[in-house]
Amino acid sequence: MRRLPPLSALRAFEAAARHGSFKNAANELAVTPTAISHQIRVLEQYTGLTLFERQVRKVVLTDAGVELYPVLRDGFNAFETVLQRLGTAQTRRRVIISATNAFMARWLAPRVADFRQLYPEIDLELFASDQAVDLESGVADIAIRYGRGPYPGMVAEPLFAHSFAPVCSPRLGPLTHADLDQAPLIDFKWARGDPLNPTWKNWFAAAGLPWKARHGQLLFSDEDHAIQAALAGQGVALLSLALVPADIAAGRLAQPFGPSMPGHTYHLVRSAGRLHEPNVDSALAWLRGQARAPATPLARPDDEDGCAKP
Repeated sequence: MRRLPPLSALRAFEAAARHGSFKNAANELAVTPTAISHQIRVLEQYTGLTLFERQVRKVVLTDAGVELYPVLRDGFNAFETVLQRLGTAQTRRRVIISATNAFMARWLAPRVADFRQLYPEIDLELFASDQAVDLESGVADIAIRYGRGPYPGMVAEPLFAHSFAPVCSPRLGPLTHADLDQAPLIDFKWARGDPLNPTWKNWFAAAGLPWKARHGQLLFSDEDHAIQAALAGQGVALLSLALVPADIAAGRLAQPFGPSMPGHTYHLVRSAGRLHEPNVDSALAWLRGQARAPATPLARPDDEDGCAKP
C-alpha cells in the first residue's frame, strides 16, 4: 500500500507551482483560490514542510517545493500522454496524404478503393494542395511532392519518375508535327520556375522544331484544368503521362507523336520525427506497390505518322 497524500492536494500543488499563482491554478482546476490554499496546507501538513512562500500577488516555491514540483509535473504529463494514447487507440485509425490537385485527381483518388480493400481498419484522408504542406504541424502524415529534392529535415524516397508528351483528343483526327502550326496548344503554369520544366518551348527544342510565338495558346493555372481542356478536344496539351494513362487506354485521349520529355520525380515525404508509425507505414507500403504496378500501355512516343490510338 502506497502512502500518498490526497490526489487533489497533489494536483493543486502542481498547478500552483506551474502558474506561480493560487488564483490561476484555481481557474485551471475550476475551484476557488481558497480551495487551492486549503489543498496546499493539507500537503504541507502531510510533508511537514513549507512548500510556498506567500508573497504579494504571487507565490514562490521553497527549496522543498522546487524539489517536489518536477516529480509531480513529469508524473502528470506521463498520465496525460498514456491516457490520450489509450483513448486514441479506441478510435478509428487514420492516415492523411497530401498531394497536388492534379496528382490527387488523376493518380491517387482513383486508387483509394484498393487501399480500402487492403486496409479496411484505416481511414484514408486526402488533402489536395499545390502548396507544400508543413508536415511538422500534423496537417498530413505523408506528402507526395514533385521535384528534384532534397527536402531538409524530412525523410524522402523516390516514388517514380515520369515523362511528358503531347496528348490530344482522338476527335481532332490524325495529327503530325506539321499540324502543330495550326493546332491550339494547351499549357499550364508551373508553381515553381525551373528551366528544365517540360514546357512547349522546351518540347519544340527537343523535337528539333522551330518555336514561334503563339496567339491561340490556352494557358491554365492548374494542370488538371489543362487535362480537362484536352479531353474536351480544345487542343494539344503537353501532359504528364503518369496522370492520363486511363484516359489513353479508354480512348478519351491519344498520344499523336513524340518525342517525350523527362520530368522530375515524385517523392514520398514524411517527417523525420514520425518514423515507424504502423498506419503510416501501411500507407507507404501501399503507395510503393501502386507505383510498381504495371503501367497502362501508352502509344509509342516516337510515332510521328499519325495520332496513335489504343
